[in-house]
Amino acid sequence: MDSCRFLVLFLIVLCGGLNTSVSVAEESNPPNIIYILLDDAGYGDLSCYGQEHFQTPNMDSLAETGMKFLQHYSGSTVCAPTRCSLMTGKHTGHCVVRGNREVKPEGQAPMPADTVTIPRLLKTAGYATGMFGKWGLGAPGSTSDPTEHFDVFYGYNCQREAHTYYPEHLWSNNEMVELDGKTYAHDLIVDQTMKFIRDHRDEPFFLYVPVTIPHAAMHVPAESHDPFRKIFPQFEDVEGKYAGTTITNPVAAFAGMMTRLDAQLGDMFELVRELGLEENTLIMLSSDNGPHKEGGHQPDFFNSNGPLKGHKRDLYEGGIRAPLLASWKGKIPAGKVSSLISAHWDMLPTFCDLAGVEIPSDVDGISLKEELMGNSDKQQPHDYLYWEFSERGRSQAARKGDWKAVRNNLKANPDAPIELYNLSEDLGEEIDLSSQEPEVVKEMSAIMKEAHVPSATFPLFDSEASGK
Repeated sequence: MDSCRFLVLFLIVLCGGLNTSVSVAEESNPPNIIYILLDDAGYGDLSCYGQEHFQTPNMDSLAETGMKFLQHYSGSTVCAPTRCSLMTGKHTGHCVVRGNREVKPEGQAPMPADTVTIPRLLKTAGYATGMFGKWGLGAPGSTSDPTEHFDVFYGYNCQREAHTYYPEHLWSNNEMVELDGKTYAHDLIVDQTMKFIRDHRDEPFFLYVPVTIPHAAMHVPAESHDPFRKIFPQFEDVEGKYAGTTITNPVAAFAGMMTRLDAQLGDMFELVRELGLEENTLIMLSSDNGPHKEGGHQPDFFNSNGPLKGHKRDLYEGGIRAPLLASWKGKIPAGKVSSLISAHWDMLPTFCDLAGVEIPSDVDGISLKEELMGNSDKQQPHDYLYWEFSERGRSQAARKGDWKAVRNNLKANPDAPIELYNLSEDLGEEIDLSSQEPEVVKEMSAIMKEAHVPSATFPLFDSEASGK
């Protein structure tokens, strides 16, 4: 009898120990991370954020199975600085790339060779890293060629080259892939994205997908364009011209672009499920800035910025507030809506936190892990958010709580007054309260001074450009 009892106790202890070790292994298994970045899609360009002229059911599924953020912001109001902010975890008062700056014959101004980025950090935790889409942070062969950061790269190195969807070439790592100028490059990028998922199903991976849709030119194959030409015949006499491309009915083209992308993302999500990766894969989707007005696109018709004021290149809400959807089966509560104030520069600390990588001490972002896991009471909030933009007359903006401050035309007047808005009561930034709230203005002015580190390359004030 004693020997039987001993055997039973031994089996209980053994099984308990095995169960414990399996649980620990499961908890320590780092998740795959898929981050999808749309190009110039506004806050209202997804149907789950209010779009009514077309539907985005697959993007919406991320909100249904996961979390929709209502107060998320892009890193900047144009392409390159947003991508720098995203990759480095720093806002535009600190990150090195703060505007679009071209390099001839192809590419943009590079980041320094030692720049710490999301893929470099995740590689230390054994992640395979892949990027498919538009880079915009360093010319081919430069100190920040995408292959300096990612294991696998396919797409446009240069955002200027990405102004056409039918280019003469793309890049596959360091190899130029010549095209015939008749192939829709976006589809090739999606194909390579799917291949990366299949190739790396057995190891943790970080997949960054900065697609070019819906940036101008408003161009999409006929099978996606033509159905919306019938829906929007009132725009058949409108031509959209951009970067040497002329499109008839660019309004229909925009809807076609968004729905084509949505269908392809549906295929991507289905592949994740088919491969059995759904319970260990975080999928996130955002946009790099507010909606554009180029190539015949009509964001007002589509209500692309929802109730927000401003568009791309503005630091009002319409230029920088972005959608953010996040889904992770079994981890993120389904159908949750978050009002947490967050930004692109939060992605680096969030991904490091999830992967078990030490978060660099010099980043401006915060980890969103607790919010994503449904632990809002444990989530660290931002003290403030900050943006600056050295183009279009130069501007600054900051947000602290419900307060939003904007300063415009700093090139003409370095002491330009602060506009002040209470976003909880005035989401459209229509009522300037600066004269009524001098103490808040003083506080926001101090934030702007604190957050801005001078840059001779992207000067906010003339004294920085001259090196004084």
